[in-house]
Amino acid sequence: MTSSKELIFLALGGSGEIGMNANLYGCDGKWLMVDCGMTFGEQDYPGIDLILPDLEFIEKKRKDLVGLVLTHGHEDHIGAIPYLAADLHVPLYATPFTAGLIAHKLEEEGLTGQVPLRIIHPDDVLELGPFRVRPVPLAHSIPESNGLLIETPHGRIFHTGDWKLDPTPVLGNPTSPEKLRAIGDLGVDVMVCDSTNAFTDKVSGSEAEVFDGLLGAVTEAPGRVLVTTFASNAARLHTIGRVAEESGRRIAVAGRSIERYLKVARATGYLTDFPETVRYYEAMRLPRKELLVVATGGQGEPRAALGRIAAGQHELKLAENDTVIFSSRQIPGNENAVGRVMNQLADLGVRTVTERQAHVHVSGHPGRPELVQMYDWIRPKLLIPVHGERRHMLEQARLGLSSGIPGALVQKNGDLIRLAPGDPKKVGEERVGRLVLDGDVILPADGTTMNERRRIAFQGVIAVSIVLRSNGNLAADPVVRAVGVPVEEDRDDFIRDAQATAAKAVTPIKDEDKLRENVRLAVRRCATLWTGKKPNVEVMVTRL
Repeated sequence: MTSSKELIFLALGGSGEIGMNANLYGCDGKWLMVDCGMTFGEQDYPGIDLILPDLEFIEKKRKDLVGLVLTHGHEDHIGAIPYLAADLHVPLYATPFTAGLIAHKLEEEGLTGQVPLRIIHPDDVLELGPFRVRPVPLAHSIPESNGLLIETPHGRIFHTGDWKLDPTPVLGNPTSPEKLRAIGDLGVDVMVCDSTNAFTDKVSGSEAEVFDGLLGAVTEAPGRVLVTTFASNAARLHTIGRVAEESGRRIAVAGRSIERYLKVARATGYLTDFPETVRYYEAMRLPRKELLVVATGGQGEPRAALGRIAAGQHELKLAENDTVIFSSRQIPGNENAVGRVMNQLADLGVRTVTERQAHVHVSGHPGRPELVQMYDWIRPKLLIPVHGERRHMLEQARLGLSSGIPGALVQKNGDLIRLAPGDPKKVGEERVGRLVLDGDVILPADGTTMNERRRIAFQGVIAVSIVLRSNGNLAADPVVRAVGVPVEEDRDDFIRDAQATAAKAVTPIKDEDKLRENVRLAVRRCATLWTGKKPNVEVMVTRL
């Protein structure tokens, strides 16, 4: 598909899911990309920490890609850049704080200088082919979050990115009603809008309100306190720093990502008053009432700092009468992982506090009253919900229509939407998908490796080694090894039966592939009779 004399919208990620945001606008044969994020591994992806959007569509058209503009520095908007951006051969545009985070990521991957990174500021105007792009500051839980006003020959788009209405943000500037109303006065054809909290009846709340709730919870705690939050929530880090000072506690940082965000924030003029941190060995020597730890791992990630602390695998230790405060929202799908960490903490005698027990978190996304206010300021002709699961996007569409927006269009990743000319509508579907970062290798999420790993995780694996003489007869008994196959105390008997079964399946045929398949099927049938499972069977044949 080549965008001709028309205006196109295509989501490669972030529609129908929370995370992995990657959006494309096409106009007069050129393409503009907004954000390039990732999401975290799930149960369906064993051994995987990071999931990336498949950018094959735009990689094939990279000669027509005029730029990649980043709305802000959260991982679900910039996290895929060090793995995918080099293949796009296109400049990245970001404000100083976001650019600092990206530069650090590129440095870690050895890509410094290989990806053009250009600094922009609020209200700068980027002339990128047929697109005229202006960043519009919006409050969020991270500094320098921006919506984008995108003007084209075929219409004007307001892309919100992540946002909220916070009259008293602790970092950055508050959202300006006057600027947003002025954008609405220009005439906005399409608003592409954050849907995360479309079911939330209340406003998201101000970050300034969290200070009192956190201070109260920390002050009441009799022992050590650990506060876990997203490393990228720089506003929350600022609040936690103030709480530490006010409560008379020294602060320790657990998690490389928090250290990275602190470093970049200070380098760009933010968090310059964050308290001096103590090293782990110093922290453990402090009286328990005098330590506050800020750590990653609030979503239950086992290898994050909190997960390792809960498992007793970290230099920082928690014990009875200590407190862990979850100062973050639990992402849907992470309930089991978070519950596992909480139970490990309970085994240690540690008390846990969430937003249900105290006012220790506010969202960075707009509730329904804020969405309605934005509709009133921008007054778009068409609403396209993004950044949410299907139910969130449908609910925002209903809210927008009931609030007087003339039209709403709910799409999904891969839907090719013609915005102009004519009535907006879906005109096709493009291939989208997921990639996984497996160690240092990027693979298709539905490729051979991941499918094999899923089967192994569910069924186990059996390896069979066959050694044949030159005449095709067995030179020795088959060797069988079973991993993850539920035989337990019957293992020896099962192995003997599987060996005998493999031996019977060996016939003097020259077609080695057919021989291997005969043995594979025979051993799998044997395993099914023993266990009811159908494990993966790998057969290795050696001829003398």
